[in-house]
Amino acid sequence: MADLMGRTDHADPAGTCGAGCASRRAVLAGVAGAAALLAGCQTYGQHADPEAAAADLPTDTPATEGAATPGATSGATPGAEPTGPGATKPAAPAAKALVEASRVPVGGGVILEGERLVVTQPQQGVFKAFSAICTHQGCVVTEVRDGIIECGCHGSRFRATDGSVAGGPATRALRETRVKPDGPNIIRA
Repeated sequence: MADLMGRTDHADPAGTCGAGCASRRAVLAGVAGAAALLAGCQTYGQHADPEAAAADLPTDTPATEGAATPGATSGATPGAEPTGPGATKPAAPAAKALVEASRVPVGGGVILEGERLVVTQPQQGVFKAFSAICTHQGCVVTEVRDGIIECGCHGSRFRATDGSVAGGPATRALRETRVKPDGPNIIRA
């Protein structure tokens, strides 16, 4: 004998379930609904602009030797200047080297995925840097050669001299980041 939900008397032969048990269909429908809800949440908080999304990504930050642990104090007032005879100001930290200049070929470039940058050398001794995030759909660019930065996802191409679009589907240039030579290295300007 079947009730309105399609259950039969023999669905629970031990009689342990009672009227409050959910049918297999109800359980599966609930699981499917939860999966759909989670899939919909997957894009929550994503930016429509791939460059803005890249700004939210973590970058490599070097560990600092002797860094203070949270809650620890050194006894000095933050920002206080050294005082007394022979007191000197601590040296400013050296700028982080992005890449050795010798690794950046003339007419080509180096993709620094951890920094989300591509450093190019369009002419001997002239260094440029651009976001390595393609403005089309946010992929990381894949190659630099013959003065062109290429994105392997959908074929967008950008000029290594100024980051401008050399071929679509991207319609916006790569964002430039100022860099400069510092001895044998290239650093942020």
